[in-house]
Amino acid sequence: MEGMITLIGVGHVFDLAGRLRGEIIARTPGLVCIELDRGRFQALLERQTPQAAGVPIMYQVLAAFQQRMAEQYGTQVGDEMLAAAEAAKELKAGLAFIDLDASVVFQEFWGGMSLKEKVKLMLASFMGLFAGRRSVEKEVEHFEQNPQDYIEAFSKEFPSAKRILIDKRDEHMAQKLREFHPRFEKIVAVVGDGHIEGMSRRLADLNPEIVRLSALRRQADLKLREGETTFTYSFQ
Repeated sequence: MEGMITLIGVGHVFDLAGRLRGEIIARTPGLVCIELDRGRFQALLERQTPQAAGVPIMYQVLAAFQQRMAEQYGTQVGDEMLAAAEAAKELKAGLAFIDLDASVVFQEFWGGMSLKEKVKLMLASFMGLFAGRRSVEKEVEHFEQNPQDYIEAFSKEFPSAKRILIDKRDEHMAQKLREFHPRFEKIVAVVGDGHIEGMSRRLADLNPEIVRLSALRRQADLKLREGETTFTYSFQ
């Protein structure tokens, strides 16, 4: 009963919950997969702060930047993942957490970085705390125009981070989808758009359907102009 896999790319600071839910509902999957581990999902449900979750200080800085950007877009970090979980619940579909354990990933990524990479990352993260919405839009536009070039540039600046945060997780999440593929007629996987290139390449023989972040954002902007109300989740 091998069927279709759909990869949907999202951005963690954008208000995309309503559009994402619509994309999932329209495909009536038997399984919805999300780029989280079980612990991060529970933390999202409880809206734990990084400090309360006991994560390393460097992660707290990155999380603070993401949350500040999300607030500028009228949303909260992780709303898109909660919306995906809500869609799965509405469809009575399965829900799978396909990412690696975040604490293990962070330890490996931080421990594997050179001192030079760590200093550059800390400086970039600190500067990011003062970045405005216009700067974020500019970076997103650059990424959307050529995702592969953007990822390659990131790899040159932070080779260890790219290997662990992107490549290793791409491989793991793609493998999880391969394991699920024979058991479900339709699968939708919701992941950060930066993972779409690597995962789609690893799953090329299964011919996955791809929905990019740029398409979701265009749809969201159009609906906003038309006066569509923002989706709110009630997942429990």
